Amino acid sequence: MQALNNAPPAADTLVADHPALADAHLAATTAQKGESPLRRTIISIAYLVAGVFSAALGLESFMLPNGLFDGGVTGISLLAARLIHLPLSVFLVVLNLPFIWLGYRSMGKDFAIRALAAILTLAVVLVVVHFPVITQDKMLIAVFGGFFLGAGIGLAMRGGGVLDGTEILAVYLSKKGNLSVGDFVLVLNILIFIVVAVALDIQTALYSILTYLAAAKTIEFVVNGIEEYTGVTIISEHSDAIRRALTERLGRGVTVYAGHRGYGSRGEQPQPIDIVFTVVTRLEVGQVTEAVNKIDAKAFIIMHSVNDAKGGMVKRRALH
Repeated sequence: MQALNNAPPAADTLVADHPALADAHLAATTAQKGESPLRRTIISIAYLVAGVFSAALGLESFMLPNGLFDGGVTGISLLAARLIHLPLSVFLVVLNLPFIWLGYRSMGKDFAIRALAAILTLAVVLVVVHFPVITQDKMLIAVFGGFFLGAGIGLAMRGGGVLDGTEILAVYLSKKGNLSVGDFVLVLNILIFIVVAVALDIQTALYSILTYLAAAKTIEFVVNGIEEYTGVTIISEHSDAIRRALTERLGRGVTVYAGHRGYGSRGEQPQPIDIVFTVVTRLEVGQVTEAVNKIDAKAFIIMHSVNDAKGGMVKRRALH
């Protein structure tokens, strides 16, 4: 399929091994166009500080007093603190150090420094600052403990650091073998919750799984934002009219590909056809589909999630 030059310029897509770490690495190593390094540094520090206190609130006010666990290094640290009876701060620092070193080797010095500073600050805050226990309800503890912990981890990633080094190792191993990042994290967390079920009890493991799910969805929301990018591919006989509608009425950038029809409802149809591709935020998908349907109700529309995008005419996310 050959891409044709088209105005306005096409949106570039940034594909990384892991979108969360890509945001963290990008924040740690680059400044956005038009922003001074000082302003970007202040914003990054604000994200890291907010992330540390949010994670500390989730741990001290919800999870620690009620014996619930999360996945990743944080979950292993919570389990070790419960079984060995040492402060959680000790395990958070010690267990994350190998991953910070791995991050230094694979992502650079700035990323490692921010990650180490965030984890050390979290350890100090857990020792020095004492948050009140908010509730004894297990369901509320699982949901809101996971929410505040996930928000903290996500904000730290937006600031260019991490509070949990598991994903650094996951990305590293995915490059060395056939195991994907998601598969590695899933296998590790299954093992953690099996140990919790065996060493403690099944009910605690089940509530901990709920905590992990709440944290994971919150991390995704904080890192990607409500305006998650969606790639939209449109195949229609009226591609030029659709292109004009997207660029002139909606102000979206598009790329037009030269393609050929394959096999349709009327058999083989090898005639050429232009394929329109655009990247929009999730909130703009409805506008795009409505504009396309007004022109061609039979248009074939394909949508898929895009990890990140920059350049072209892609709308900038609010938190970047």
